[in-house]
Amino acid sequence: MILPNNSILKIIIFTGLALIAFAANSVLARLALGNETIDAASFTIIRLLSGSLVLIVIITITRSTGLPGKGSWSASFMLFLYAITFSYAYISLETGTGALILFGAVQMTMILLLYISGARLHYTEWVGVAIAFTGFVYLILPGVTTPSVTGFLLMAVAGIAWGSYTLKGRGSKNPLRDTAANFIRTTPLVILLAIATINNSHYSTEGILLALLSGGITSGIGYTLWYIALAGLSVTQAAVLQLSVPVIAALGGIIFVSETITPRLAISAAMVLGGILVVILGKSYIEKITINEKT
Repeated sequence: MILPNNSILKIIIFTGLALIAFAANSVLARLALGNETIDAASFTIIRLLSGSLVLIVIITITRSTGLPGKGSWSASFMLFLYAITFSYAYISLETGTGALILFGAVQMTMILLLYISGARLHYTEWVGVAIAFTGFVYLILPGVTTPSVTGFLLMAVAGIAWGSYTLKGRGSKNPLRDTAANFIRTTPLVILLAIATINNSHYSTEGILLALLSGGITSGIGYTLWYIALAGLSVTQAAVLQLSVPVIAALGGIIFVSETITPRLAISAAMVLGGILVVILGKSYIEKITINEKT
């Protein structure tokens, strides 16, 4: 069954799948870089090249039609900047610290750019943002240690780059082709990175496989789904929804790594998901009440 382009159900499904892909991507990166199965540059190179290849194959097999996708050089640069700074940041940052910096930077970047564009948030959206971010900090903060200055700056740049890349994708008319074009355009930068780091590279079969999965599946396909979902999301909704990724990743750890459900996780999940619900539904609910009172 093919859903209409503006179908709410389609947006919900694609948003959910994209967020799951983000969480899975985080797990793959942690496994690869945390266990030193591959160096940060090689992980980034394989991730971006495999993402390009998978997207090209999908376009060829499906014979994707519609408006021609072209992406943009600026979006491609943001994609590369996010990928490379994310990888190198995790050399010196613990997982919880890095996640807090990354998603905090993403949210603040998107809200700041929204303000610069002239838009203003409804007070219920501010409330939702505050609740969700507080819940996210509550989940991560107990394991946070003072980060290195280099690691902090690199992950902050990664968050700014990803927030900017997300905003650039909101107007995409052909998400699959645009995402493919963005990945392909990173190739010159990938080649330069490979040349600059060739003497310091190290990798294992496990590291390469993790990078391939990260690039081809959770990045290439995941980012395409995210571009599609962005058509039905406001900037604020897109920013806050991404705060659910650490919660999803934590739940994935419970399911696949047999980790224990803790009261802290349950409370944090309730706060993050509750804040997201306020952001998505709060404004329309208040407006509905106001209209009813006037009538």
